[in-house]
Parts: sequence; C-alpha cells; structure tokens
Amino acid sequence: MRLLPTGLTYFLEVARTGSVSEAAAALTVAPSAISRQIAKLEAGIGVPLFVRHPRGMIPTDAGTLLLDHVRRSEAESAALLGELRTGRGLQARSITVACSEGFGRRVVPRAIAEFRREHPDVAFHVDVVGREEATRRVLDGAADVAVTYTTGPQHGVRVESAVVVPVYAIVPRGHALDGRDRVGLAELAAHPLALPTRGQSLRELFDIAARIENVPVRPVLVCDELGPLYEFVRAGGGVALAGGLGDLRRDAEAEGVAYVHLDNPAFRQREAQVQTMAGRTLSATVTRFAALLVAFVRPAEPGKTLPD
Repeated sequence: MRLLPTGLTYFLEVARTGSVSEAAAALTVAPSAISRQIAKLEAGIGVPLFVRHPRGMIPTDAGTLLLDHVRRSEAESAALLGELRTGRGLQARSITVACSEGFGRRVVPRAIAEFRREHPDVAFHVDVVGREEATRRVLDGAADVAVTYTTGPQHGVRVESAVVVPVYAIVPRGHALDGRDRVGLAELAAHPLALPTRGQSLRELFDIAARIENVPVRPVLVCDELGPLYEFVRAGGGVALAGGLGDLRRDAEAEGVAYVHLDNPAFRQREAQVQTMAGRTLSATVTRFAALLVAFVRPAEPGKTLPD
C-alpha cells in the first residue's frame, strides 16, 4: 500500500527505472497513464522534471530536488504504515539495514543483538550488498540505515558518523608476522597475498599505495567475499587484508588468525560511515539503533574492546 499521490508514485518509478515503459511494467499500468501523470505534474509545478533522451528519462535539477523529497516521504510513509499495523507505536517495528560485507560479518549482528536486549519487540532485516549499493538503498528508502565504507563525499545521505578505520594484515597463527605491531607494504607483499577484487575500496587503495611505493603486487588469490580469504589464511596459504573494527583480540581468537597493522597513509582516505537518508524524520527506534551503530563502528587496536 502506498500513501503517496498517484502522480508522485509514477514520478518516483520513472526516476528509479529511467523509463516510462519500465515504470509502467513495474506498476502494471499503461505507459500512457504514466506519461499523462508526469505531464500533469510538470504542468502543475511549472518546470520540466525530466530530460527526455532516446535511452531514457533523466531527472532535471528540479526533478532531482523533487525526487529527494518523494523518497523521504515514501520512507516515512512506509514506517508509518508499519507502526499502524502493529498497533503498538514506535517501539514495535522492523528496521532494515544495508551494509557491506565487512560490517555484516560481525559489527552489525553484534549491534543488533545488543539492541534487542533492550528492545526485544524490534525485528531486523539485513541486506549485505556492495558499498555503493548500501548507500543507494538508503537514498531510495529501501533501507533505514546503511553501514559502509566510502572514499569520497556522499550526497543525499546524513552521515551519522565517519571514522577512518586502520587496515590490518590477516596472518596465520605462528606466521613470521604474528606478534608484530605493524608491517610495511613492501614487507607484506613479499608473502603470498589474497586480495579483494578490483572495485572494492580496500583493493583500490592497496593498489594506489603499491604504485606510490613502486611495490610489485601479484596476488595468488582474488575474491570478492571475506569467507574464502579468511579460510585461505587459516590454512597457511598466505596473508590477506581487513579493516580494524571492534574487538580485534576477540575476533582473532574466534577466527584463528592474527592481525598486524598495515602502516600506509593511503588507507586514511577510506571512512567507515553510518548513513541515514538526509532530511528524513527517523522513528525513535531507528534513531536509537543508528546511535548504537555509531558506538560499534569505530576503530579499535588489538586487545582493545568497545565500552560497556
């Protein structure tokens, strides 16, 4: 059920799909009905909302402003419907979290477990997606909050917190680097390397650092998921990389690995962010959970733990 007026519903779908025909298919209405509503909306506002191209519909500057407003309205409408259906107000609802895999592995589940100790009526849905997709889902209202890595300014989101997270080499127990406080890039690259795929922020910055230091890098394993990288390290195949969040001592014990700080200024360009939709009025429940996430998404040195 949608609470948005028909014209805004059609506008939102055209902006999302970039096509009148695709929007019509998604909404199961005739394309002519979509076109009439968009024309009526533009006439009422007095400015064009889309630039018509052979390959699709692109929002104008005015259309982009309206799109931000409609996304906020739709997100708030969805939250209101959920609260009305439960009949128990702001404390009994669900929260959707979009996060990249590094956060979905430990940080987000731990934050949810902590939150539900005080709010047992709140249910969660977690989508583990790419870092840019996590932000997009907050922008679209598909997620209430995102936790992801970024390497540049973000538009349309409210950044609840942003911290530079140090990068660590993941090494097997008993490895030559086990027990070291830090390691340089050249020394690390002398060992068999397992790296994320190109396009991931950690890999992008690693490649930049390698070029700056003129260090040749020939990974023996490339993978876009953390699980195989950790298993490769545990099996003694080589070393990998991870962001340092939370309690690394506990994580090292649980994973059967050791963490060594990879000391290179290139990694300071990457931030871990907790994001919500800019301008959206959040429910009390989402506000409290976002604040808790902020406490969890912070760097920690090995042996350090989060405060109680």
